[in-house]
Amino acid sequence: MRLLLAEDDALLGDGLRAGLRAIGFQVDWVRDGLAAERELSSQAYTAAVLDLGLPRIDGLDVLQSIRKAGVKTPVLVLTARDAVPQRIETLDAGADDYVVKPIDLHELAARLRALVRRSHGQVQDLIQVNGVELDPGAREVRLEGQPVKLSTREFDLLHALILRPGRVLTREQLESHLYGWGEEVGSNTVEVHVHHLRRKLGSQRIRTVRGVGYAFAPSAAAPPAGTPSSDGPPAEGGLTQPASL
Repeated sequence: MRLLLAEDDALLGDGLRAGLRAIGFQVDWVRDGLAAERELSSQAYTAAVLDLGLPRIDGLDVLQSIRKAGVKTPVLVLTARDAVPQRIETLDAGADDYVVKPIDLHELAARLRALVRRSHGQVQDLIQVNGVELDPGAREVRLEGQPVKLSTREFDLLHALILRPGRVLTREQLESHLYGWGEEVGSNTVEVHVHHLRRKLGSQRIRTVRGVGYAFAPSAAAPPAGTPSSDGPPAEGGLTQPASL
């Protein structure tokens, strides 16, 4: 799960980035509102943590700007401003959650998972699709009830795909989900992770849409739309456009 953290306090920002990374998040950290607005408008983040008291552009103005531009990234506002009118204004401007500092790191992680879950229509943290169970909080995976050991990248890739069963994600979208700033990405990195996931979960659960990307099969009997097989073109009327993250 790739996050944008917008926090101008160097000590808090560094601590949040390190703590969230240790839990399993990929975190890009910016320290002013202009950078936050630019990144949220141009990059595909799973969620964002936004301080209101940012230099250059206030966090509330950032939120209003990206919502006006149609950016749907779930945003958790983490701020020292605790007045009720401020909370109401921020939530009405498009924030998905509002938390007053300080906050426990694990509560913050749980709130972020809840935002992502709701944004994809999930009612509980445990995701169950086509015999696979994925628990984002515990970072555990089971196949037909049996635990499956995955690397960090394999887990994150599976999480991105299983949140959108049947929807196609491009290699570029998956790379954006898996890797933050400054991390080197090999030309066939996603393909290697997909190969390992197929070996551990079964080859038919992750389908290739030629020239587009990958999708997690919603059921054993029904491949994702547009992917009748990995050897032929998409079926007429099937999904050929990639999903958004």
